[in-house]
Amino acid sequence: MPPMADHSPILMAQGSSDALLEQLRARLAPAQWPLPLARLPQGTVLVGGAVRDGLLDRLPDEPDLDLVVPTDAIALSKALAQELHGTCVVLDEERSIARLVLGGWTVDIARQDGDRIEDDLWRRDYRLNAIAVSLQPWGQLWDPTGGVNDLRQGRLTAVSEANLTDDPLRLLRGVRLAAEIPLTICSQTMGWIERHAARLPEAAPERILSELQRLVRGNHADTAIAILRRGPLLRPWAAGGKPPAPADIEGLSSEEAAAAVPLARLTALVSDEGLIQLRASRGLRQRCKRLRVWQQRLGQAPESLAESDRLQLHEELDEDLPALALQLTKPVREIWLERWRNAEDPLFHPRAPIDGNSLVQALELQPGPRLGRLLHHLKLEHAFERIQTKAEAVGEAQRFLTRESDAL
Repeated sequence: MPPMADHSPILMAQGSSDALLEQLRARLAPAQWPLPLARLPQGTVLVGGAVRDGLLDRLPDEPDLDLVVPTDAIALSKALAQELHGTCVVLDEERSIARLVLGGWTVDIARQDGDRIEDDLWRRDYRLNAIAVSLQPWGQLWDPTGGVNDLRQGRLTAVSEANLTDDPLRLLRGVRLAAEIPLTICSQTMGWIERHAARLPEAAPERILSELQRLVRGNHADTAIAILRRGPLLRPWAAGGKPPAPADIEGLSSEEAAAAVPLARLTALVSDEGLIQLRASRGLRQRCKRLRVWQQRLGQAPESLAESDRLQLHEELDEDLPALALQLTKPVREIWLERWRNAEDPLFHPRAPIDGNSLVQALELQPGPRLGRLLHHLKLEHAFERIQTKAEAVGEAQRFLTRESDAL
C-alpha cells in the first residue's frame, strides 16, 4: 500500500471544477503511462481506484488502471497488447472484460455496462469507487452517486444492497477499503455486509485471499480487523487468534513491520484449514502454520524452551521471527529483535562452524544420516557458544562420534 500523502488531498483544493480536474490530471500523470491516450477510443473513461486515490493523493508510482470503453474491450485489449508488446488476459468474455499487462502496469479494460457512463457507475459497489473521469477526450468528471462527498466525509457507502450481492466479494472489499483508507462504514452498509456475509464463499477463494492480504497490510487494518473479528464475514475460515496490537509493534523498523505484522495478522485471522480452502500458496501456508505452532508453544516464556527447541524455533522461523516477537513482552522483544538483526548471532541465525565436506575430509566420514546428526549437533553447540572455531568443531565432532560409537 502506498504511504498516505504528506499534504492535503485534492478534495481540499479550492477553485473551479476545471482546476480540480487539472490537479487530478497532474496526480494521475497519464503521459507517464505505458498506454498512450491517443490509442484509446473516443468515450474512454478512467474509473474506480485510480480516480479515488488520485483525489486522495495516495497514488502509487504505477497505479492499477481501470478503463471503461464503449466498444469491445477484449478486441481492443488484444490489439493494444500486440501494438505495445504487452500481454492480454481475458477476464470475462461474456461481459467483455480483459486485462492488459504492460511491464509493471496492469490495465483492466471493460465494455461500458449500460447506454451511458452514469448507468455503469450506478452498478458499482461503493460510491467512492463510482467516480469516473474522461480520458478521451480529457475533461469531465462523473460522480452520480455522491462518491466525492463520501471521500470528503471519510465515509464508505454502498451504492445499493443489490450491487453488493451481485458480486459477494464486494462485501469483504468494503472492509478492506476501510483498512487502507480512514473510513467509517455507514450503518446501513454495515448492516448489508453482515446480512449477506454468508454469501462471501460464493466468490472465488483466490479473490477472497487477495482481499485479505491487502487488508492485513493496510495502514488502518486494526479497525478493519476488529470488524472482521466481531462479524460473520470470516466465519468459514476464522482462526480466532489475537492479532498484534499497536503497542506490540513498537521497536520494529518500518521494513520489519511491513513483513512481520501482515503475517501475524493473517495467522490470527485465518486458520490453517482456512488457508487451504482459500488456496493459499504452499509457502504462505507453511509460514502461517509455523508461526502459529511457535506462538502456542512459546507463550510468554521463551526461556522455558529446551536448547534443542530454541534451535528448531530459529531454524524454522528465520526471517519471520519478528512476527513471533510481536507476542513477547517489550523487554524480551527488544532483546530478541536486537539479536535477530545481528546476522552473526549464532542462535538467531544458526549454522555449523564447519561444512559437511570439510568434516568428511577431516574425519574420513561418509555422507549419510550420521553426518546429518553430527552437523545438527555442531550447529547446536555453536548456537549456544560452546564451540566457535573450525578446530573446536572438529574436536567436538570427534567426541560426538566417539560417544555414538560407545552407545552402540
